[in-house]
Amino acid sequence: MFGTVAVPVWLLVLILGFATISFATHFLFPSVRWFFRRRAERALARLNSQLDRKIDLFKLAQRSDMIARLAYDRQVVDATMAHAAETGVPVEVAFEEAQRYAREIVPGFSATVYFGFGTRAAKWLSRLLFRVRIGKVDRELGQLDPKATVIFVMNHRSNVDYVLITWLVAGRSAVSYAVGEWARVWPLSALIRSMGAYFIRRGSRNALYRKVLARYVQMATEEGTTQAIFPEGGLSLDGRVGPAKLGLLSYIVEGWTPGDREVVFVPVGLAYDRVLEDRVLVEAAKAGTRRFRNRPFRVAWHAARFLWARFRGRTKGFGTAAAAFGAPVSLTAHLAEGGTVGSLGERLMMAISAVVPVLPVPLVAKALGDGVASREDLLARVEALIARLDAAKAVLKLPPQGAAAALDEGLAPLILRGLVSADLKPVTAERALLDFYAASVPDL
Repeated sequence: MFGTVAVPVWLLVLILGFATISFATHFLFPSVRWFFRRRAERALARLNSQLDRKIDLFKLAQRSDMIARLAYDRQVVDATMAHAAETGVPVEVAFEEAQRYAREIVPGFSATVYFGFGTRAAKWLSRLLFRVRIGKVDRELGQLDPKATVIFVMNHRSNVDYVLITWLVAGRSAVSYAVGEWARVWPLSALIRSMGAYFIRRGSRNALYRKVLARYVQMATEEGTTQAIFPEGGLSLDGRVGPAKLGLLSYIVEGWTPGDREVVFVPVGLAYDRVLEDRVLVEAAKAGTRRFRNRPFRVAWHAARFLWARFRGRTKGFGTAAAAFGAPVSLTAHLAEGGTVGSLGERLMMAISAVVPVLPVPLVAKALGDGVASREDLLARVEALIARLDAAKAVLKLPPQGAAAALDEGLAPLILRGLVSADLKPVTAERALLDFYAASVPDL
C-alpha cells in the first residue's frame, strides 16, 4: 500500500495537470468569481445610488440568458414555425436562424465599460471636438416618473450624436442605443455591445428577423430600459429634420397595453457648427443614395492632423455642438387622445424640430443667402434673423456677447473652409454644403 510506484514523466505531468485543473475549477475559480462578483455588486449598488434611473436587471442579465429568453419567446417561436412553413425549410433550421438573429441583436452590457470608460471617453471626445452647449436637462427630465421607461428620440445629425448624448445623460441613466449595420465591425462591435447598444438591420424585409427585433425592443421597454432612437432611420442628407420611419416606434406601441409600465418619449434636438461627415452626406444627397463611401485611411489622416493641431494649440475644435430637450410625450396620454403610431411619429418629429438649437455657423449661412454687399449688411441680416427666431421661441445657442459675436463665430469657419469668399459671396462650387448648414435653421 505504501510502496513506490514508478510512472513515466509524461504520465506524472498529465496526472498533475488534471489535478490542477480539477482543483481550479472546483475550488479556485468559484472563489475568485465570488470575490469579483461581490465587488461588482457593491460597485453597482454605489453607482445606482447616484443615478436618477437605476440600471435595470434586464440590462444586467447574462447575454446568453437574454439570447435564450428571446429565442424561446412564444411570439418568436410562432414566427419561426410560420417562417419554416412559408419557406419550406426544416423547423430546426428556422430556429437556428432565429437564434442567430437573437445573438446579433442582444447586447452584452457592462456597467464597468459604460461608466468606467464609455461616459468618460464621451465627455473627453465631445470637449476635444466641440464647445458644448446644452439646454436645461433637469427642467424636462426631473419630473418624470422614476418607474417609467424613458426613450430619447433625436434627430440624426452626425455619428457624434451617440457620443454627445451618452455624456449628457451619464449622470441619470445608462442609455441603450439602436445602431445600424455600420457598427458591426470587429473590434468596434464588441465595444458597442458592452455599452448596451443593440444592432438593427435597417430596411430588412425578413419577417422572422423583424419579429425577433420587435420582441427584443418590447422586452427592453417592458423592463424599463432607457433607450435612445433616431426615428429618421439615418443621417440627414440635407440638414433638415426628416419624417419618422415608424419601425421601432411601432414595435414599442404594439407591445404596450394599458396598465403596463408607462412609456415616456423625450424629444432631443442636436446641432453642430461642423458636421464631421458633411461632405460625405452632401455627396450622397447628390447621388440620391445612402451608400456612403468608406475612406478609413483618409479619416485616419485627418484625425491625426486634427489631434496634432489640437494638442499644439493651433485649433480650438470645430465650433459649437448643442443639445436641447423638449417636453416629454406620454404614450398613455397620446393613445388616450386617439393617437396612432403615425401621429406619434409626426408629433415627435415636430417636437424635435422645435428644439433643434440654432448655432452661429448655420445662422450665418442662413442669413447670408445669395451674398451681401458688406459686413454691416450681413450683421443687420443676422440681427433681424435672431429677432424672428427669438419671437418664434426657437432654441438659440449663441454667444452671450450678442449678434456681432455670433457673426464673428459663424463667418470665420465658412471663409476658412472656402464656402464663402472674402467679399461675402457664396462659393458656387460649395453652394450645396452651405445650404446643408442653412437648412437646419427654421424658415420664418
